[in-house]
Amino acid sequence: MPNIKPVSDLRNYNAVLKDVAIGEPVFLTKNGRGRYALVDIADYEKTQATMKLMSELSNGRISGEEKGWLSHEDVRARFKQKINE
Repeated sequence: MPNIKPVSDLRNYNAVLKDVAIGEPVFLTKNGRGRYALVDIADYEKTQATMKLMSELSNGRISGEEKGWLSHEDVRARFKQKINE
């Protein structure tokens, strides 16, 4: 169940921060509407890495569509070449 608190609870921020854990963000409301999310740094870093990975995959797909795809033999040969360098 989501942990939702009013932003005014930040007056006692230690109690609010105690509720933040990996996979368990605390959502803060302002005037009864969701406004902020407090997340553990591990969750934040995971989200950032996921977004970067998705961006790189998208760039690769676009490159493949524009410049053509490589066969798995070509990819394997390029990796072997890099290892031998």
